[in-house]
Amino acid sequence: MGGLFGVVSNGDCVMDLFFGTDYHSHLGTKRGGMCVYGRNGFERSIHDIENSPFRTKFEKEVDRMSGVMGIGCISDGEPQPLTVFSRMGEYSIGTVGRINNKEQLVDELIRGGCNQFMSMSGGGINNTELVAALISTESDFIKGIRYAQSKIEGSITILLMTPEGIYAARDKFGRTPLIIGKKKGSYCAASEPFSFINLGYKTARELGPAEIVFITQSGFGTVAEPQEEMRICTFLWTYFGYPTSTYEGCNVEEARYRSGASIAESDENLKVDYVAGVPDSGIAHALGYANKSGIPYARPLIKYTPTWPRSFMPQNQKARDLIARMKLVPIKEIINGKKFVLIDDSIVRGTQLTGTVNYLYENGAKEIHVRTACPPLMFGCKYLNFSRSVSDMDLITRRTIDKLERGHVTPEILQEYVDGNSERHANMVEDIRKQLNFTSLKYHKLEDTLKSVGLDPCKLCTYCWNGKE
Repeated sequence: MGGLFGVVSNGDCVMDLFFGTDYHSHLGTKRGGMCVYGRNGFERSIHDIENSPFRTKFEKEVDRMSGVMGIGCISDGEPQPLTVFSRMGEYSIGTVGRINNKEQLVDELIRGGCNQFMSMSGGGINNTELVAALISTESDFIKGIRYAQSKIEGSITILLMTPEGIYAARDKFGRTPLIIGKKKGSYCAASEPFSFINLGYKTARELGPAEIVFITQSGFGTVAEPQEEMRICTFLWTYFGYPTSTYEGCNVEEARYRSGASIAESDENLKVDYVAGVPDSGIAHALGYANKSGIPYARPLIKYTPTWPRSFMPQNQKARDLIARMKLVPIKEIINGKKFVLIDDSIVRGTQLTGTVNYLYENGAKEIHVRTACPPLMFGCKYLNFSRSVSDMDLITRRTIDKLERGHVTPEILQEYVDGNSERHANMVEDIRKQLNFTSLKYHKLEDTLKSVGLDPCKLCTYCWNGKE
């Protein structure tokens, strides 16, 4: 997905920038970057962080760089932040989001007089460079950001640093969060609000959808008003949001705990020895389930964190599966002869979870009852890049539906599978259960998932589950 951190200070900002950006590392493992502005103008550094963490790659930059302002990026895609020289002056820019109409926008810009774009080593055009090109078509930064927000199909959240200050702009529908923090002498903007807590900042306010705030050494103020309509990603609370973060007044850990308790309410007659969560994102759900049901919580698998990155990140499926296995170490004394409820945040492809379940069986587990903290994922996300899936058919649900319907899947039939009360839905779940070798399988209902978050459902994006915009 990706994360942003920016800071404006009356003193040197580099240490705050370094640690604040590093605290977004759970949102991406491809590239990291920092850019500062000070007496020497703009200074930028970008590193590959696929095989080494952000903090290791940027330790030397902390000593070398200096400045009163800076922006940092964690990215699963293009290198950023970029430095740009335009008719509005020099600036640095970082983005989070997804651009679905990239080819159309590039074509429009080329025909409109933009002479060139730099091609990345893997092919294609840097998304952040494209956003910068859109901004630079207007007469000032506010108009430019508004123009980019209006033109991009998908989502885009932006930090843009000029010599005068930092523009912080949330996505048009608020699909990703952006929060302002403050402490004496400094202000920051972050994708993850927990990222600035240990740096001494307190939350000042959250940006609304499409809102643009300008941050300077003397404070911050809104320069473009937010819109009412919001579609923040519900998956923040299910999976990729950090447990200590709070978005729109709802804490991630508490939402996951409520989710687990809700799952337990539908499992009153289940007879098992322990409740367990797939580390790490399934743990809070499992604790909620255990406390609600009265079934003891246990850790049959321990995540070895010092070396292994997030397992869905490698492009190669075999590599993903191997890493998933290597980073989980079993405790056979807890597993052998026992029955478990195993809670995971979701099932995407199914390969890693079935590997985890089979690992438990290899160590003597008698039964594994799998529960997911959200409904079946039926549609690939159109707005954020939170997995390596490139097609709906990467999803185990869609492959299963295609098999059950012998390739004849209409939108109407697909919606029957979405309906958690339909016979087709039940058949799909049972087929997935058999494929993945679970003793039983239940998905969380959509209405219960939304209730666990606690926000107005009209403000939440549920596209990946029901296909509704």
